[in-house]
Amino acid sequence: MTNSDVLSLSQQLRERVLEPMKQSFVGKDEIIDLLGLCLVARENLFLLGPPGTAKSALVHQLASRIRGRIFDYLLTRFTEPNEIFGPFDIRKLRDGELETNTEGMLPEADFVFLDELLNSNSAILNSLLMVLNERVFRRGREARPLHTLMVVGASNHLPEDESLQALIDRFLVRVGCYNVADDSLQQVLVAGWKLDGHAQGSSSQVSVEDIRTLQSLVKQVDLSAVLPRYVELIQQLRRAGLAISDRRAVKLQNLLAASAILCGRMKANQADVWVLRYIWNSEEEQDVLAALVKQALEAAEESDLAAGHPQSRVAEAPDPERLASDLTQLGDEVAASAGDSAQRSVVRDKLALLSTRCQWVTDPRQRAELEQMASELWTRIGANA
Repeated sequence: MTNSDVLSLSQQLRERVLEPMKQSFVGKDEIIDLLGLCLVARENLFLLGPPGTAKSALVHQLASRIRGRIFDYLLTRFTEPNEIFGPFDIRKLRDGELETNTEGMLPEADFVFLDELLNSNSAILNSLLMVLNERVFRRGREARPLHTLMVVGASNHLPEDESLQALIDRFLVRVGCYNVADDSLQQVLVAGWKLDGHAQGSSSQVSVEDIRTLQSLVKQVDLSAVLPRYVELIQQLRRAGLAISDRRAVKLQNLLAASAILCGRMKANQADVWVLRYIWNSEEEQDVLAALVKQALEAAEESDLAAGHPQSRVAEAPDPERLASDLTQLGDEVAASAGDSAQRSVVRDKLALLSTRCQWVTDPRQRAELEQMASELWTRIGANA
């Protein structure tokens, strides 16, 4: 497929699917862009936020626009495999064969939305991990490949149970989904009223097969121009305390490639590293990621940024309260690092990132207070040297 073919197909996805969705869902542009990214990359997306914030509606709308089959289920602690994958086929069971009747269930869906994902229990956990990681349905001796385009999971909290950490780790991209600001509420009401009235008439000319074509191109994208910067960024994130395994670092390249494809390119550039803003394991890591990714984007060539994804040009101001909390916590780490040169080096890297974030706080008084906190920590680190 030529670059012009890629440009045409990705342009159709943006203009006929993603942009109309942004008109229908107020304040959800970031999430819709990430849905498009994960759809092309064939990766899983995790939505963190309270009920009633359009998480399910977004996935249903996306599936509707490309006429894809969707499986949507609210998980509980008592959910059984039959509810997700289907019951055993009674006719085959009489003949002594264990075969699942998957009609209308997860194995036959193009889109999967699992609400309250972290309610997953041990009875379904292993099968879900296979679906998420390998796109394979396995039940006893039965195994079959899945043609699922993407899986979206949602919860109003992050995992506290260690057994669920493996599950959340299978969701490469994470983003918050919250109620809109009060000044946008009227727009939400108007858009929601229109959306309810036209829920069945939202299909576009982009098909499931078109999406599969885009997905098949991901491994053909040339990453050579962005690879050195990507390696450097992963190393910086690890030094800042983020746990990024080699396996995860390899898979993240799919997102770089998908970003390029969405921009009509078969060659990734430095602007595509914007995707790394969304690989956090906790809400506290979001500012660290934002700081390092912003630095990487500022160092990118102007020509790369001009050809980059719109999200590569978005930089939110940091949360002063979170920064203050992070600096206070880092103060404890400074004390604990006394006499440990390796740990002190990690603390220095973290403080450098937080100091940079302090400069972006818009309120002058809050910025001055945070910079004073950072300055005092630098003094303490020097005293511990």
